[in-house]
Amino acid sequence: MTSNKPDPQPLQTRDHVAWFRNSSPYINAHRGRTFVVMISGEAVRAPGFQSTIHDLALLNSLGIKLVLVHGARPQISERLSAQNLHTQFDRHTRITDPVALEAALGAVGAVRLRIEGLFSMGLANSPMHRASIQVVSGNFVIAKPVGVRDGFDYQHTGEVRRVQVEAIRRQLDNGNIVLLSPIGCSPTGELFNLNSEEVASTTAIAMKADKIIYLGEDAGVVDAEGELVREISPQQAGQLLAQEVVGNPNTERQLTAACHAASNGVARAHLINFHEDGALLRELFTRDGCGTLVTQESFENIRSAYIEDVGGILELIAPLEDAGILVRRSRERLEAEIKRFTIIERDGMVIGCAALYPFDDGQSAELACVAVHPDYRNGERGQQLLAHLEKRARNQGVRTLYVLSTQTTHWFQEQGFSPMPVEELPGERKSMYNYQRNSKVFRKAL
Repeated sequence: MTSNKPDPQPLQTRDHVAWFRNSSPYINAHRGRTFVVMISGEAVRAPGFQSTIHDLALLNSLGIKLVLVHGARPQISERLSAQNLHTQFDRHTRITDPVALEAALGAVGAVRLRIEGLFSMGLANSPMHRASIQVVSGNFVIAKPVGVRDGFDYQHTGEVRRVQVEAIRRQLDNGNIVLLSPIGCSPTGELFNLNSEEVASTTAIAMKADKIIYLGEDAGVVDAEGELVREISPQQAGQLLAQEVVGNPNTERQLTAACHAASNGVARAHLINFHEDGALLRELFTRDGCGTLVTQESFENIRSAYIEDVGGILELIAPLEDAGILVRRSRERLEAEIKRFTIIERDGMVIGCAALYPFDDGQSAELACVAVHPDYRNGERGQQLLAHLEKRARNQGVRTLYVLSTQTTHWFQEQGFSPMPVEELPGERKSMYNYQRNSKVFRKAL
């Protein structure tokens, strides 16, 4: 017998729908924001650079104001090598003599025109179809000479003197993308070769940008074990730079610039890998991203719950209630008891919660509704919640902490709780004990 039911959605389609729904908070949050994106010269010549342009066009279509800063370091070196010429570097900065300046002007012009050309693509059946994006370049960056330092005459190497903020904002307000090159003009009409990382960070600071993003060769910063560091403060990053443990000099420059931006008013600086297709979208529209975030703010924190967190807590605990692990709580009950709850918030999402219910004797309390999102159970967040609530309980004069559990008994024992008979529960809690659930009872002296 043939079924008339439609075939279920393919897994790929379901994943796409789920991803798009989960990205909607970020789409709303990013709309109207100003992002500075630094595209290294290595990224420009990478095989997947056209896809990066498509992703940037998508950001523009979502209402994000983009200032792009491109590099040209390898392109300049290639032009000099073609003439059998080499330039001297001092602390990763090129000493730009007149010949090197000509090479820089040619390389920067070629890179800029390539980027502008890619943004002009409008082929049918391509991501750029009907995009109609205007890319504006100009003398937005005013430069000054580096001069002589430690005996080195930097000649035509410069540094940023100021950024024409209002002129850039007018272009952004008109829906245009602003493209800045690592060549700056001085008030006397001279041209200087600039450090593109510095152009990006200085522009982000001057524009009071919401984000600065560096597209480099690495996914970000790795720790001593070789694991990617997802989040780091400028102070912690500065320590890594001082220890010279960041191996790639390009990543070192980007991390230095990211620290400068994050320490001077730019809320978030991101380091991501241009080799990874879609890395820009993953970093901006998923909760965990795919690179290293440099920020003064905490990306994840433990705090007391507010009434606005009720929806997030309900969503977190619903699967555990359905599985019988937690006692079911109505929205009304949760709203009434919200002051009892502590949550772990990660970029606006509740990924952990627990509640503390003091007893009338003032010296004991119950720990309840301990839950951590399944995607985040390997980071010891349950232990962090417990430690936070134990400290809170001690401050309230609590000396004994009780917990009732049906399926997580071993975890509580690992955290120092000891099993005890139901009969030894404080009277008020014993009278409310649900013998149908048959929960195991534990206590811990604080």
